[in-house]
Amino acid sequence: MTTDSNSNAESVTFDPVVAPSARVRLAAADRQAQLTKPAGSLGRLETLSGWVAACQGECPPHLFARPRVVVFAGDHGIARHGVSAYPAEVTAQMVANITAGGAAVNVLAATCGAGVRVVDISVDADTDPTVSRHKIRRSSGAIDREDALTHDEVVRAIDAGRAIADEEVDEGADLLIAGEMGIGNTTPATVLIASLTDTEPVAAVGRGTGVDDAGWSRKTAAIRDALRRVRPHGSDPVALLRTAGGADLAAMAGFLAQAAVRRTPVIVDGVVVTAAAMVAEQLAPGARDWWVAGHRSTEPAHAVALRQLQLDPILDLGMRLGEGSGALVAFPVLQGAVATLTNMATFADAGVSTGDDAIAADPTGTD
Repeated sequence: MTTDSNSNAESVTFDPVVAPSARVRLAAADRQAQLTKPAGSLGRLETLSGWVAACQGECPPHLFARPRVVVFAGDHGIARHGVSAYPAEVTAQMVANITAGGAAVNVLAATCGAGVRVVDISVDADTDPTVSRHKIRRSSGAIDREDALTHDEVVRAIDAGRAIADEEVDEGADLLIAGEMGIGNTTPATVLIASLTDTEPVAAVGRGTGVDDAGWSRKTAAIRDALRRVRPHGSDPVALLRTAGGADLAAMAGFLAQAAVRRTPVIVDGVVVTAAAMVAEQLAPGARDWWVAGHRSTEPAHAVALRQLQLDPILDLGMRLGEGSGALVAFPVLQGAVATLTNMATFADAGVSTGDDAIAADPTGTD
C-alpha cells in the first residue's frame, strides 16, 4: 500500500481487485439446472453457491475449511458524551472476555468451526500484548468536535488492517469475517454511512447498545455535528476516516479491501463493519464482489449501507450485537448452499426423469 503524495486527496492505493470468475459462476448455474430438484427451488441458496464457486474459481465448489473471524476493537472519544448505554471501559473488558472465549462471537464461532482473533487497534487501555501488536493509539477522537485521527494514524490503521488480512490468508483462511467491539462505535459508523449516502441523521440514527430517548437525541446531535465537519471530505476515503471515522474502522476498511485483493470471500456483519465496507469499496473498487452480507441489523443506517453496496443480507433476525455474530449465524446457510451444489445428485446420476424427458418422448403432447 502506498500513499499518493502528488494528489490533493489523502489517497491510499491498493492493488487492483480481480472479480470472481464469471465463467465459473455460469458453470455453477448450469450445474444447478442438472440437480434433482425443480429449477430455482432452492432460492437464494442457488445464487449463493454460484457466488462461492466464482470466488473459489472452481465448480463444484468446496466447503469452507478454515473460516476465521477477526474482531477489531477500538474506543471512540464520542462515547464519553452520552451516546451509548454502556461506559467506555466495557471495550477493554470485552476484549478480555473474547480473548478468554466467553463472548457470543466465541460461542457462535465454535458451532461453525471458525477461529476467532481479537485485535486491539485503539482500545483506551493497555491490553494483552498478544492482541495489541497492531495498536495505533488509545481511543480515537470525539468526532463531533475534533478529528478522529491524524493522517499518519489513518494510513497506519489501514495498513494494519491490510497486514492482518494478509496474515490470515497466508495462514490458510479461506473465508473471513470482520467483527468489531467498541463502545460508541455505531456513532462514527453512522456518520460515515450518512455522509456517503447523503442521508439525514434522523433517518440513520439507531439505538446502538440500547440508549433511551435522551441518549438517542444526544447521539443524533453528535452525528449532525460530525456530518458538518466531514462534509468537504465525502469523496476522499482517507480524509473521511481521519475526520469522522476511527482507527478501528480504518483498519476494518483496510482488512476488507485487502481480502478482496487476495481473492478471499468475506461475510460482512453489522452496521459498523458495513460502514467500513463502504470505505473499503472506495479504496479498492470492486471489492464488494468478494463480500456477502450476513444479516440486516436493527440499525437504520445498516439498511441504507447495504442498499448502497447492493448487498442482499442472508438473514434478518433483529440482531444488533456486532462482534461478527450475525455473520456467524449466516455462515451455516452459506455452507449449506455449497453442499447442495456440490453433493446433490444430478438427474442423470440418479436416473430421475425431467420434464424435458417427457417432451422428448412425446413432442406432440398427444400421449
